[in-house]
Amino acid sequence: MRLVRQRFDRTEISDFRQTLAAEIRDRLRTLTLARGARVAIGVGSRGVSPIGSVVRTVIAELRSVGAEPFVVPAMGSHGGGTAAGQAEVLARYGISESELGVPVTATMETVVLGRTASGAAVHLDAAAAAADGVVVIGRVKPHTGFRGRIESGLCKMLVIGLGNRRGAESMHAHPLAEVIPEAARLAISEARILFGVALVENAFDHPYVLEVSPPESFHDTDSRLLDVARDVLPRIPLDRLDVLVVDRMGKDISGSGMDPNVVGMWRRLTELPRQPAYRWLAVLGLTPASGGNAMGIGLADLTSRKLVDAIDPESTLANALTSMALMAAKLPLTLPTDADCWSTALDLAARGGDGEPLIARIANTMQLETFWLSDAACADLPPTCEIVEPASAFGFDAAGAIIETDAFAVRE
Repeated sequence: MRLVRQRFDRTEISDFRQTLAAEIRDRLRTLTLARGARVAIGVGSRGVSPIGSVVRTVIAELRSVGAEPFVVPAMGSHGGGTAAGQAEVLARYGISESELGVPVTATMETVVLGRTASGAAVHLDAAAAAADGVVVIGRVKPHTGFRGRIESGLCKMLVIGLGNRRGAESMHAHPLAEVIPEAARLAISEARILFGVALVENAFDHPYVLEVSPPESFHDTDSRLLDVARDVLPRIPLDRLDVLVVDRMGKDISGSGMDPNVVGMWRRLTELPRQPAYRWLAVLGLTPASGGNAMGIGLADLTSRKLVDAIDPESTLANALTSMALMAAKLPLTLPTDADCWSTALDLAARGGDGEPLIARIANTMQLETFWLSDAACADLPPTCEIVEPASAFGFDAAGAIIETDAFAVRE
């Protein structure tokens, strides 16, 4: 295998906090907030890279106009679908009262704002509904389970994230491409939404585009920025592989543990064409930040006992039932060790194809600047890629676990 590096657009917002603060101030000048107004800031469960900076800046700007901000989890059923679990997820990202100096109010209680024309009940977190205003924070990106003009972003965070488990269940009982925009319009008309912070991240998980959006522009913001997000989404630059090995999956990587936009959306939506055509998919580990939630493991064909032993069944069950994506939580063929997964994948590739096998190894579906390729696969690389290490073998420890430390680092 050879270590390959691909070139991505490194553009990012260098003065992020200053830019965000200025846009929030511009928005606050258009609002009339009474001194002491309580404002709920919805914070999700994704590993948005500047989330600490975003939340601290929102808090500071709200305080500057005399408001009293507090944080509420905006993560649907994640964290096991419990208030304590969701507070714990936020704490792992440094979002806690001790870190921020504001309350973190976690509850699974909701208020029903109304029903959409299709009959979906639109829920809002009870603490947010009781506040004098709500701020929504959302990363805009292609969704991992459907296609539409509005996918992951402010609208989704408003009606699924801030809808808690009940709201998420209500939304997932309907076609998401249709119900999210519809439900968001209702929520915007009924709730006291002050503004949204919309972020697009580049291939290195750094802020690429930032917009502070008034609620009446949520739909337009999500739609426009989705096109931007599609352009900068990191992918493996090959359309065909015999085997793809993923070192780690996790909820901090993708809502589906492994982003189907990278490993193949057809693994989630079977009616879609098999592009990219990665025949066998093996996943070896679960990120600690997932808290045992292995939603998305069902996308894989092979896994290791190491990953299965790290699963928290309750968290995974809650996520699977809420999203009604039961296939995504089913266990693939489980091998005793990572080394066994590797040798089994090699055997499948050798028996199932003709010629030298096309194999790739990646750290996860979000960090794709460097990855490992078999010699045969290197022949199909585009000009945006370069081979940076000579052919070498993988390392496994005495227990058969793949060695991850510095595995994807380039030795300059």
